[in-house]
Formats: sequence, structure tokens, C-alpha cells
Amino acid sequence: MASRKDLRQIGSFLYEIDKNHRQDMRVPARIYADEAIVRAALEDRSIEQLINTATLPGIVSYALAMPDIHQGYGFSIGGVVATRESDGVISPGGVGYDINCGVRLLASDMEEGEVQPHLSDLATALYHKIPSGVGVAGFLRLSNQEIDEVLETGARWALRKGMARREDLTHTEEEGTMPGARADKVSDRAKKRGRDQLGTLGAGNHFAEIDVVDEILDERIARAFGLFPGQVVLQIHCGSRGLGHQVCTDYVQHFQAAVKRYGIVLPDRQLVCAPIQSPEGQDYLAAMAAAANFAWANRQTLAHQAREAFADVLAGHVRGYDLRMVYDIAHNMAKLERHEVEGKSQRVCVHRKGATRAFGPGSHVLPPDFIDYGQPVLVPGSMGTASYVLAGTEGSMRQTFGSTCHGAGRQMSRSAAKKHVRGQQLKADLEHDGIEIRAGSLAGLAEEAPIAYKDVSRVVEVVHNAGIANMVARLRPIAVVKG
Repeated sequence: MASRKDLRQIGSFLYEIDKNHRQDMRVPARIYADEAIVRAALEDRSIEQLINTATLPGIVSYALAMPDIHQGYGFSIGGVVATRESDGVISPGGVGYDINCGVRLLASDMEEGEVQPHLSDLATALYHKIPSGVGVAGFLRLSNQEIDEVLETGARWALRKGMARREDLTHTEEEGTMPGARADKVSDRAKKRGRDQLGTLGAGNHFAEIDVVDEILDERIARAFGLFPGQVVLQIHCGSRGLGHQVCTDYVQHFQAAVKRYGIVLPDRQLVCAPIQSPEGQDYLAAMAAAANFAWANRQTLAHQAREAFADVLAGHVRGYDLRMVYDIAHNMAKLERHEVEGKSQRVCVHRKGATRAFGPGSHVLPPDFIDYGQPVLVPGSMGTASYVLAGTEGSMRQTFGSTCHGAGRQMSRSAAKKHVRGQQLKADLEHDGIEIRAGSLAGLAEEAPIAYKDVSRVVEVVHNAGIANMVARLRPIAVVKG
């Protein structure tokens, strides 16, 4: 087990564990943090998990953790690992069970005062239009052919069905469709779980949230993103639902045999992996891409349903209620990308587990209207706390394989949160603070109480000051829909 003395501070907000800390480490392990975050991370297994990822075959440069680090499955959440495409491995634990869990930000032209008289009705309409909760079905029932189309074309499927606009896809990572996706690499059980879940929010930390742009922190970039003070916006946070969970479950099981077959020695069986170039590795990449496409189709469908809710309540009462896409970004993904490693450009597989891509200005993958400003990075808080819009930087490209944090990060387990918080009281407290709450479960609400999470402002300040993302705007919640 690592202790505080094993972490050497090598920058104002960067700490490192030398690769000589353990014989099996291939590279150093690094964490972006301040002193309080470092000490908190040492209280669970997240630092040990970070060190474990530094042992993976083909890993380059260093194993990384963002300041929202906390214990996960195999990889710590907030972990970033890049492995060589030629001889490295792919690990489902480095992606997570909710493949392409991510955040979408939509912006209106309304100001807070215009929506306040209608806020209660709007929150209720959103709750009815966005089905939420464990195992809850949506309004769509996909045939076998349709689910295969969703898995292979992602948000493009929603565009063909009239539930997306062309600009929605332009402002979505990968334009909402991961290359290389194959429906035949997704099990029938996974497809069955996803067949009636398109257009659903799920439970846990997923939400739909109406926010107000509370403060502009970079006027130039905010203007480019279409954000202004007092503006009403909507965040949607969810992923690939039961389908993605089953894909991860299936391949974790498949890879148990692959580890033995390829003679891979691991310090934790939760790190199961396969060589990227192996048949098993290629199958997982194809299935993961398909699950990612399902998630993008899901968030796009939810955005369509949210637009309907806004129109139902606000049409004829308020102008500017239409929701346009700002951006949609994933934070549970592994992607083959080209990065500079030891002075040379290399193709690597970047695992981002609870971490967000943060490509800087000039990147060819950005929409034309954002290319001079960097990629939007969406960092949600927890109910009752701020969320942030950031922008990717050249610093993230040099330091973190174009990656940054994804949220506040848990500091208390769900069971512990329920012991400390009563859902009914939390709801009353949030509504007293002017936040409309619509939730299917008060126990589920308690699990996601703000005290269960780190201070999101502190996390964001670390990545901003470390130069791996720039603060653009702060958002304040005024209505939250939870499962």
C-alpha cells in the first residue's frame, strides 16, 4: 500500500509515485491534485489501483489520475492510461461498466427570470418526458434490425428518425458515431437489455438538470460556445444503460481466459485485458464502440424528448425556449488516438475511466466553430452544487493525452450517504434553496446527496491551474430530474 511519503510533488498540482515503488511497475504513476485531494485518495484503494494500472503491458509514459479520483472496478475512476496499439492491451476495467457515460449540454436563449414562473411545470414535464429509474423502459421499442442499426450508426439513427438535427451531430464527440462498431460482437443478452431502454435516464448519478449560467469565467470562449450570464441551459448525464453494462460483463468474463492464453500477469484480476491486436481485443473494441453508439443515440433521444417538454410548457409564453446543442462528451471510453510519446508521434489506446477528452485548439476533430478555442469539457457537480464548462488546452495534449476530469468524484459510498442523509429532508432543503426536484426514489436521492461528493470547484481549480483545461463558465442548478 502506498502512503503519503511515496508521493513526490513534481508540480504545483501534480504528484508522482516513482516506477521503482514496485517491481512490476512499468511507468510512474501520477495524480493531479492538491494536498487535501491526495490525502483523501489515500483513504480508499484508488491510489493502489492507479499503481496497478502502471503495470499494464504496453503502457506508455505514466499512469494518470485526475483530481476526481476514487475507487472503481480495476482502474480508479478518474484514471487515464495509454497503451501502444502495436503491443499494448485493452482493458474493459479502463472503460467501465457504463460505456460512454457522458454529458450533453443544450442552451436556450432564455434568461432565468423568464422561465421562473413556469419552472415547476417544466420540471414536471421533463420528469414525464424523460423516463428514469432502474430498469425503466422508454417510449421506444426497437426491433432486432433497429437495435443493430443503433449499435452501428449511433446518433445518425436518431437523425434518420427525426429526433436529431444535423448540428446536434456536429457538436457531438465523434459526431455521435464511433468507427469500427459491430453489432454482431454484442451479445443477444446485451441487446435484449437495451431494446426498450433507448431514451431513458437510468438511476444513480444520472440526471437531467436545468441550470443557469451563473458566472462567465472566460468571455472569449464562452461567446464562442454561445453562453451568456443568466442564460437557461440543460444538462443530460447518462450512458449506455443495461446494454453497456452487459457488454462490459461479457468481455470481463471472456478476458479471464485471454489473460491466461497470452501469459499476461496482473496484480488484480479486475484489470483483465487482452492485446489490442488480438482477436479478443478487436472484438471488445468493436463491441465497446457499439455500446458507445447506443449511448449517443440514447442522449440524442433524451435531448429530443427534452425539447418536446420545453415546447409543451413554454410555447406561447416565452420566446427563445428552443434548445441548441453546445456539446456532448463521453467520460467512459477507450479510443485509438495519435499522441506524442517520448518525442515521437504514436498510435495509442487511451483509456479514460471517469475522465473526459480535452483536446486543445487546432485539433482536427473539433467542430469548425470551436477549432480556435478548444473542445468543450462538461464537468457536472452534484445536486445543489455548481457545474462547470471548461475548454481543452494545448497543455492537456502535452501532459495527459488530451484528458481532464469528468466531475466532482465521490467521497462517500452510496450506503454511507443513505446513513447520513434522509431523502425527504434533502428534497426539502434543495427546494428551500430554489431547486425544483423530481425524483422517483427518495432513497436514491439520498445516495446522490452533495455531501457524498468532493467539492467540484476544488477539482476544477486543480485542472485549470495545472493547465489541462480552462474554466469557461459556472452553472447553477434550478431544477433536477433523478431516477
